[in-house]
Amino acid sequence: MNIVFILLAVFMFGVLIFIHEFGHYTAARIFQVSIKEFSIGMGPKLLSRVSKKTNIRYSLRALPIGGYVAMEGEDEESDDPGALYKKPVWQRMIITAAGAFMNLTVGFLVMAILVASSATLGGTVVAEFFEGATTPSYGLQVQDEIIKVGNTRVHCATDLVYTIMHDAYEPIDVTVLRNGERIVLKDVEFPHYVDSGHVFGDRDFYVYAVEKNVGEVVSQAFWQSANTVTMIWDSLFDLVFGKYSVQDMSGPVGVTQVISEAAKQGAYDLGYMFVFISVNLGIFNLLPLPALDGGRLLFQLVELVRRKPLNPAVEGYVHFAGILLLMLLMVVVTFQDIMRLFS
Repeated sequence: MNIVFILLAVFMFGVLIFIHEFGHYTAARIFQVSIKEFSIGMGPKLLSRVSKKTNIRYSLRALPIGGYVAMEGEDEESDDPGALYKKPVWQRMIITAAGAFMNLTVGFLVMAILVASSATLGGTVVAEFFEGATTPSYGLQVQDEIIKVGNTRVHCATDLVYTIMHDAYEPIDVTVLRNGERIVLKDVEFPHYVDSGHVFGDRDFYVYAVEKNVGEVVSQAFWQSANTVTMIWDSLFDLVFGKYSVQDMSGPVGVTQVISEAAKQGAYDLGYMFVFISVNLGIFNLLPLPALDGGRLLFQLVELVRRKPLNPAVEGYVHFAGILLLMLLMVVVTFQDIMRLFS
């Protein structure tokens, strides 16, 4: 990695963090919560300014690994009428979820731009088989419209390729539409390949392009964004249930390397990487884990059901423990990323 790509990755992280924190900031301003500081980055201040109009401090800090919107009454009692804890729980839930919502929304918008700028859009109708293809022997034919792989509905080429990769490493049913008739092909065997010790399915055919119009662009932007969500969710599920291990995870160093590789491939790949990381950030923050937005949402949901808050001290201890565990995980994956660079 050269310095240009490292700076590009730092800039991308900064933009994504800004988008996330701007979501919290905007929602807090809408509900008239008193804000002490809006910071991009962590650690020592590089730049800092206090607004004379709002008395909010805006800061840029040295470490591009996070950011925060510090609100009055967030973790302590306050006499300020705009203190966060004095707001109705439904307003606090919106403020908490707003950061992830912004990441997901921006991810969809950038995906729409990528789809609109694509020369062609792939569908799910088989156009031609690769040399040595295996699936024709299981009944798959040219002109078949693939609508399901296993139990997963596919809507576009991106859906199709990913679902084959993730699920078709072993024989799997494929549902097609042929001459208006719905046909289920049983136990279809796709080619497969091994990467980092894991087996993946591999498609063995080309698909037809679909007509590019406004409706198709919107549809593909939605389904490709949904596919990105599915990829991230599947990765988390596979990590929890043992298909992947902590050794397969990457931290900022590993992600920077991936961004560098994407940038070398061109603007489209870099844009897609931006979408993937933005959606990843949104989903990860909504996980119901201590210290994450999802953990705070869980406490707020309990408060909504109980109609009274839990002990703030207990909640504070839980989130502090969560921060320590996340920091430990960050150290582990960063160490792994660095070791991979020299392996």
